[in-house]
Amino acid sequence: MKTDFLIIGSGIAGLTYALKVAQACPDKTVTILTKTQSDETNTKYAQGGIAGVMKVGDDSFDKHIEDTLIAGDGLCNEAVVDFVVKEGVERIEEIIEWGAQFDKEPDGDFKLGKEGGHSESRILHHKDITGKEMERALLEAIKKCNNIKLISHCFVLDLITQHHIGYLVTKSTPDTECYGVYVLNLHTRKIEKIISRIILLATGGNGQVYRTTTNPSIATGDGVAMVYRAKGRIENMEFIQFHPTALYESGVKGYSFLITEAVRGEGGILRNSEGIAFMEKYDSRKDLAPRDIVARAIDNEMKINGTEFVFLDCREIPTDKFKEHFPNIYEKCFNIGIDVSKDMIPVAPAAHYSCGGIKTDEWGRTSIKHLYASGECASTGLHGANRLASNSLLEAMVFSHRSYVKSVKEIENTSFKNNIPDWNAAGTTAPKEMILITQSVKELKLLMSDYVGIVRNNERLQRASRRLDLLHQETETLYQKTEVSPQLCELRNMITIAYLIVKSAELRKESRGLHYNIDFINQDSILQNTIL
Repeated sequence: MKTDFLIIGSGIAGLTYALKVAQACPDKTVTILTKTQSDETNTKYAQGGIAGVMKVGDDSFDKHIEDTLIAGDGLCNEAVVDFVVKEGVERIEEIIEWGAQFDKEPDGDFKLGKEGGHSESRILHHKDITGKEMERALLEAIKKCNNIKLISHCFVLDLITQHHIGYLVTKSTPDTECYGVYVLNLHTRKIEKIISRIILLATGGNGQVYRTTTNPSIATGDGVAMVYRAKGRIENMEFIQFHPTALYESGVKGYSFLITEAVRGEGGILRNSEGIAFMEKYDSRKDLAPRDIVARAIDNEMKINGTEFVFLDCREIPTDKFKEHFPNIYEKCFNIGIDVSKDMIPVAPAAHYSCGGIKTDEWGRTSIKHLYASGECASTGLHGANRLASNSLLEAMVFSHRSYVKSVKEIENTSFKNNIPDWNAAGTTAPKEMILITQSVKELKLLMSDYVGIVRNNERLQRASRRLDLLHQETETLYQKTEVSPQLCELRNMITIAYLIVKSAELRKESRGLHYNIDFINQDSILQNTIL
C-alpha cells in the first residue's frame, strides 16, 4: 500500500493533522492507522479541558506564558511556550468551527475553569469529557473528507528506514530517512508494509508502564519506542507526570478513573486520613499548586499516615453545580457508593502524562527525515520538567498545525521509496505460552511503580536498571523466535520506554519538576535536556 500522508494515531494530534493536509491537498491520499477503535485514544480520556486566553480582561498571554514557564521549572523552551500560547487561541477557534462545543454562560461567554498552576480562569471545557467532545468533532469532520482513509485495528511494528534496505544506521548517521511502516493487520493477521512520503507519529503516551495509570490500555509508548529503535532522538523521559487525584478503588488494578483537578478549581479540598487539610504545609497555592507539588504532597501524607489514599472533599461545592460541571465523575462516584454531597472521595496519584518523548523542532520535525511527531509522544519544549494542566490538547493542535504547514511543502519534493523488502518472519513459530508475556508485563509495571515513581533515589534506579536488563534479554529472545503479536510488541515497547525513563533519570543529577530524587534534593541545579 502507498499513501502520500500516513498518520499513526487517531487522537487530537493525528486527526487535526489529517484534516488539515487532506483539505490543503485534495489530490493527495491521507491514511490514518489506529491499533484499536478510532476513538480509543488518550484524548478521549482528557477530562479537564484546554487552556487558552479567550477573554480580554484580567487574563493575558503573558500570564499564561509565565504560568507555563513556572510549572516547567526552568526547562521549557521559551520561544515554543510563546508561540503555543499565542497561536493556540486560533487553533481553539478552529476546532469550534469544526463543531466542538464548549460550555457557555447564560450570556454566551465561555465558562472558564481554573486548575492547578494557573493564575487565572482560562480552561475551556465540555462538562468533564472535553477530550471526548473534541475527538467527536474531529471524527465527524474527517468523515467529510473523501481523500482520508481511517484504518482501525492495525498495529504498527516498526518504522522503515535505510536500515531495512541494507545500510548501517546509528544515532550519528546523517540524513536518516523514514519511508513508511510495517503493520500487523489484526483483521487478516498478516504483516503488511505501507509506504508513504510523509509520516506523522501521534501515538500518545506511555502510562501503561506503571501499575496504576489514568491512561487507557493502548498507552504503551509505541511511537517513542519505534523512533528509538530507528536511531531517532528521544529526550527528557524522566519527567513522568503523576496526576494527584485518581479515584482510589480497593482491589482495582490498572486503569484508574481520573478526578480532574478542575474539581479543586471549583473548591475541592485535599484532606488526609484524619480529615485535616494539608496542602498549606507544602505550598502557598494550597490545592491549586502545580501537579508535581500536589502529587508529592499526597505521596508524603500517605507515607506519614500509612494509608493508600487521601480524601478529596467536595462537600462545599453545591451538588447541582457539581452535577452540571462533572456529571461523569458524579455518576462514577455514585455507582460505587460515594455521594459527593456527603462523602469525601478517596484519591491517590497515578501515572498520567509524559513530558518527554520524541525530540522535535518548532515545526514538529523529528531527527529522522520525512517523519513528524505531535501530541504526547513528542517532546516539543513546551512542558519542560512538568506540564501545566490543560496545556496538552493545546500543544497537540498547535504542533499538528505547524507540522501540516511544513509537510505540505516538503511533500512536493519527496518521492516514494521503492524496493522495500517484505517483513522477514523466517524461523518464527506461534507462541506456546502467553504467560511468558503477561508475567513480564506484571513484573515491569511493579518495578517501575516501586522504584521509578513519584519519589526516587539512586539505589532504586540501579535496581530497576538491573531488572530491566533481564526482562529485555528474555523478551528479545522470545521476539526472535516467536510470531509477532500485539501483546509481545507492546511488552517490547514498554520495556524500551521503561529503559528510557530509568536511563534519563540516572543521567539527571538533580531534583527538578517531576523528577524528584532524594539523593539530589540540595544539589546545585543543572539546566539541561537528557537526550538519548
